[in-house]
Amino acid sequence: MGQVKSRALLGALVLAAGLPVAGMSVLPASVQAATPQHANISCYNSAGLCTEVGNSAEVFGYDHYVGHDEPGVHFFSDQPGAGNQFQSQLTLPTNPPVSKPNQPGKAYTFELNSGSWYGMTLCDTTSYPEQVSTCKPDSDTNIVDPTVSPKHPGAAFLELQFYPPGWIQWPAWQVAVGTGSCDPTKWCAALNIDSLLEDPVAGTTQNGTCAAKVGIETINFAFLTLNGKATGPANPVDSTLATFTPDPARDLFMNSGDNLAVTVHDTPSGLQTIINDKTSGQTGLMTASKANGFAHIQYDPTGTTCNAIPYAFHPMYSTSSEKTILPWGADQDNIAFTDEIGHAQLCHGPTAVPASQFGLDSSGNPITCPAGDFEEAALNSEPTDSDDDFCFPGSEAPLIHVSMCTDTNTGFDGQTYEPVWPDGNTALHPTSWQFSSPLTGSGYNVRYSRAVFEVDLPDIESTAAVNPCNRSTGANCTLFPLTDDGQPVAFYPFFSTSSRGAGCRWQFGNHIPGSANDFGQNAQYGTLLNANYILFGGGGVSVTRFNTFRKILSTNPC
Repeated sequence: MGQVKSRALLGALVLAAGLPVAGMSVLPASVQAATPQHANISCYNSAGLCTEVGNSAEVFGYDHYVGHDEPGVHFFSDQPGAGNQFQSQLTLPTNPPVSKPNQPGKAYTFELNSGSWYGMTLCDTTSYPEQVSTCKPDSDTNIVDPTVSPKHPGAAFLELQFYPPGWIQWPAWQVAVGTGSCDPTKWCAALNIDSLLEDPVAGTTQNGTCAAKVGIETINFAFLTLNGKATGPANPVDSTLATFTPDPARDLFMNSGDNLAVTVHDTPSGLQTIINDKTSGQTGLMTASKANGFAHIQYDPTGTTCNAIPYAFHPMYSTSSEKTILPWGADQDNIAFTDEIGHAQLCHGPTAVPASQFGLDSSGNPITCPAGDFEEAALNSEPTDSDDDFCFPGSEAPLIHVSMCTDTNTGFDGQTYEPVWPDGNTALHPTSWQFSSPLTGSGYNVRYSRAVFEVDLPDIESTAAVNPCNRSTGANCTLFPLTDDGQPVAFYPFFSTSSRGAGCRWQFGNHIPGSANDFGQNAQYGTLLNANYILFGGGGVSVTRFNTFRKILSTNPC
């Protein structure tokens, strides 16, 4: 992680003046409305919101890495529509008691996964690989093997993300870069669409003027609202603080333990996400439409323009399989449920984390866990190290007072890699996500025929301080990643299934009572996947990389 600190880190929230903003959550709504400053999420600073790219160095530079684990269950089906519409049932996790938050062995959902999500690959004709100007929505004509041709339609990726309650509040999240909450006790959700402004054939990326404003990997962002209208412009050129400020009067807020029906489908106006909270009776939705301020960015590698072109995002494919991929992603993603893990690193010890700012000091540098403190004092007393930055004192959290750092964690030494995951001990650990396999078809009554486990560990292990994973050969890539001192992690979470009253459900964590199948625990992630990408600057030649482990089940067991 010393590489990450070799250049100054800017805040993940950037204003029109180009300066990072700290402590922005203290801005009242009236001020934000009176002075609608530009704000966008910068993936350059390891934001947990961002889709993991297949070749981080060429996008963000060799001295900076955006990385986070994304263990997930993907779903395959040759049924037309399986790649562009589905419905899944989901039960939100519950946390242990808020008292004694730093009790040894205790953990909360926000410490384990910063934003779990449902995914889908979308069209974006100004995104990677910038070779063709068209993309026919909802069509398998978009399938292009990079070993055959670089002329894949431009692609973006949807993440319908869920944010756990209790810790540092949005919009300060944008500076925290790893995790955050909408409310002390309630969940919220947002539609994120990630695009990549890169031409791998020519070896170019977006011009520096625009990249300074919106980044190379850009995000359209909007909370799901009660009336389906975005609270601020969704696209990264026009977005403001209002875009990232939760509003309980307008946005869908949900309670822990609520049962949800999650629907993702296409409409003439754009892809639509709907959450029907069957426990509260409320419904939230968001359409990736021009009316809601969604737009893609004109690709201009040599100029200075940064134009947002109003754009309705639509699903890219008709079916879901090994071929319906996001061509620039580390994971070979399409229809999936995935956990974002690996950001939380505790900060305990004799020296308090500075409380003067939110994640950044007055010079715009990330606040670090002070030397002499410990990442995991409750469990292994590991000293703080170089990736313990973008830190927040527990006193700033509205409910659960945990001092924590949120940067990318290539050392695999944070709270995520301890046995504090759901295991039935609800006095100390949260309950698991409970989600059904998605159903597709016009009536959402068709099962996906195959389930797939996948995790992008090799992509992150390639930056390890000891025995780094070689993504070209697969050497030193392991299902049990190594910490900075070269030791295997104490624990790595896994998926299992259970039979509940409503039927079979997937869950994620440790040994959970009532589990029907744990699929070999960590062995479930399978073997190294040798994926093909377009070589950056190679004129269209493809290159292979080991970015993930994958195991395809012959059937869908749940």
